[in-house]
Amino acid sequence: MKLIDVLTSPWALMPEKLHEIQAVYGAHFRGEKIDIEAIEARLGQPLNNEQQDYEVRAGGVAVLPVSGVISNKANMFTRVSGGASAQILQQQVESMRADPGVRSVVLDFDTPGGNVLGIPALCESIKALAAEKPTVSVCTGTMASAGYWLASASNAVYISGTTDYVGSIGVVATHSYDPRKTDGATTEITAGKYKRMASDTGPLSKEGKAYIQSQVDHLYSVFVETVAQNRKVSADQVLEHMADGRIFIGQQAIDAGLVDGVSTIDAMVAKLADNPAQFAGRRKARIAAAADHQMAGAAADDVQPQADEPVLPVESAIFEGVTMDPKELAAKFAAEHPAAAALVRAEGAEGERTRIQAVREQLMPGHEALIEQLAADGKTTAGEAAMAVNAAERARVASIAAARAEDAPAPVPTSTERTEEDTEPQATGMRAPAGFAIDPASAKLDTDARAYMAAHAGTDYMAAIKAVQK
Repeated sequence: MKLIDVLTSPWALMPEKLHEIQAVYGAHFRGEKIDIEAIEARLGQPLNNEQQDYEVRAGGVAVLPVSGVISNKANMFTRVSGGASAQILQQQVESMRADPGVRSVVLDFDTPGGNVLGIPALCESIKALAAEKPTVSVCTGTMASAGYWLASASNAVYISGTTDYVGSIGVVATHSYDPRKTDGATTEITAGKYKRMASDTGPLSKEGKAYIQSQVDHLYSVFVETVAQNRKVSADQVLEHMADGRIFIGQQAIDAGLVDGVSTIDAMVAKLADNPAQFAGRRKARIAAAADHQMAGAAADDVQPQADEPVLPVESAIFEGVTMDPKELAAKFAAEHPAAAALVRAEGAEGERTRIQAVREQLMPGHEALIEQLAADGKTTAGEAAMAVNAAERARVASIAAARAEDAPAPVPTSTERTEEDTEPQATGMRAPAGFAIDPASAKLDTDARAYMAAHAGTDYMAAIKAVQK
């Protein structure tokens, strides 16, 4: 993926993540080189974002992680932002398809989506794999936009918990321009009506906006049609129940027909190892809101027996007429099925430990209390924790800046006579204008920061200031 693609091409990605990525790469595009080492120093940990290969588990079940933002090719983008390369993922999918040791596949999705480049080809590869080997997609946090585009190509789609995020079916494109290029220094000469319809030297025109909108609309229609074919429903049903850009949480995703049920990765691996044939056929989406209408007007091919076992909604375990509250139902289930209850508790505990560890990995020095609060709340995901810490850090820096501005000494009235003392260099190497004095505390901070920079090669001035203040 080229840098300009990050900034201008359409994305099937959660908007807040796109804005975060474009902010980093916008700076790079302006000539402010991305310093990998500086980013690692600021995060307090290395950018270990290497894409993982598939793992073959017992019973010939291959597990392939699809994690982070998806881009077309692996490059500095994936190293800085994390994520996966569509090109490398496609190689992995084709390898699993050809590997005789792989009998079935679980795709482990935790992604907000990504650039649309490479997604259709990868989707077709997953679909071809699913036609030959039972293939199931499982969401382990977030399965949004381009992530769901890919997941829908498998024979069945599951969430691992009732707080997983699924959906955000839509396409977004942005346009920005540099006002500095409109000062007469740049002249564009083009041929072809649409060649520079959306120029980076000026605001977007009405025609330019319509042009970009037409591209986005086309990609959106491709996205919707693909989901409709993969989930065996009509495009109108996808538009009505799944594709308004919303994120569906847990049971909402099941009711909308986006996913078929709830299962952890380990539980799905066990199912496929025991009986892969149950996922050999492509499952049809069951849209709870349209169930009655579908039964009344379904065509003959819509009610033919399917090749897989029926998947019941989560709430099907609660029968009509039962008046017990959830705690009583849980106690009854545990008493009647102690082994199953123990397994559920163990899986829940393991999931919570994994969540806590992922939240704590977002730690930024100075925000330990916030991280522990988020880790203990039982619901915050790693992505939400990262956003919360970043917001807290921005607020802290803004507060420091405001405090410094408030504490700054008032300027000394300008003397009518310029003395030799007025222009004499200070101990720090700083020179005060005539009639002004240098604040001793600021001078010491400057001296300490410069000494820190000399002792820590590669540290910029603001990072040194922060370091000596601590």
